[in-house]
Amino acid sequence: MTASKTILVTGACGWLGTAIVQALLARGDRVVAIDLAVSQAMALQASRQPRLVTAAVDLGEWHAVLRTVQTLRPDAVIHAAAVVGVVQAADIPLKALRVNVEGTINLFEAMRLSGVRRVVHLSTEETYGDFQSAVIDEEHPQKPTSVYGLTKLAAEHYGRVYSRDHGLECINVRTCWVYGPHLPRLRMPRTFIEAALRGEPFHQPDGGNLAVDQVYIDDTVAGVLLALDKRQHRFDAYNVATGVAPTLRDTADAVNRAIPGAQITVGDTGPYHHGGRVLSAAKGALDISRARTELGYQPRFDLQTGIEATIAATRAAMAKTSA
Repeated sequence: MTASKTILVTGACGWLGTAIVQALLARGDRVVAIDLAVSQAMALQASRQPRLVTAAVDLGEWHAVLRTVQTLRPDAVIHAAAVVGVVQAADIPLKALRVNVEGTINLFEAMRLSGVRRVVHLSTEETYGDFQSAVIDEEHPQKPTSVYGLTKLAAEHYGRVYSRDHGLECINVRTCWVYGPHLPRLRMPRTFIEAALRGEPFHQPDGGNLAVDQVYIDDTVAGVLLALDKRQHRFDAYNVATGVAPTLRDTADAVNRAIPGAQITVGDTGPYHHGGRVLSAAKGALDISRARTELGYQPRFDLQTGIEATIAATRAAMAKTSA
């Protein structure tokens, strides 16, 4: 891949999708941004940016997907559309199946019939299930323990079938707990940061010893674009994270260091539950050696710098809201 291509981004108005769209535009690509509904901000930008085309497309609607791909003829696809997150997928398992699996198949079929070869699929460490060691690489067994992980693994496997049988090139970027400004889900570190900026103490009652790789959104986007651009791939999956796994207590400490007077604490009374109710798989760090060697990936944000960048952006947004 080189610059000045046409890239179709699914889930383009989501948190991560928006960041991907902005990064592609910034480097000069033409972007076809599709989502269930086009946000006002994206529509406004498209009215002023000739290299941005938007369309409201439901990946579950086969004819709409095919028509979009055949009409707009992208050079490649970044597939970020999904029911995202362990809790959300657990709450709506059939919808997660339809969006994350059926929607992905519709996209692959449209690509096959339109002659579009490469797709970078945003996957997840949830496909691994319980980590069997403190640091795992891409060859770790994939035995998901969550509905979300199960649907994303199914999407990966469909990509392998389409790659083998139809000549697609389906590349999976497995990231971990992505965080950063304006994270749309109420989970740490967002909950920690917002409480601290309001001057309120916050206590997370469990999971203090859970160690998990946490990757700042800009590093995730960088890894996705590197996978998109690589001329030839020897592998179809890359871990894109930081390679280290701070605990939830470490995360609270990072917030406390960055915000004077912050009182963020985490207990260790038991295992961590997503949303306070869905048991987390055992976590750890993702070995990013393959991404470093093959893609030239190098994360720029450690936990402290990522937390501080998130705090700055959150503080600015809170000040704007209260003005």
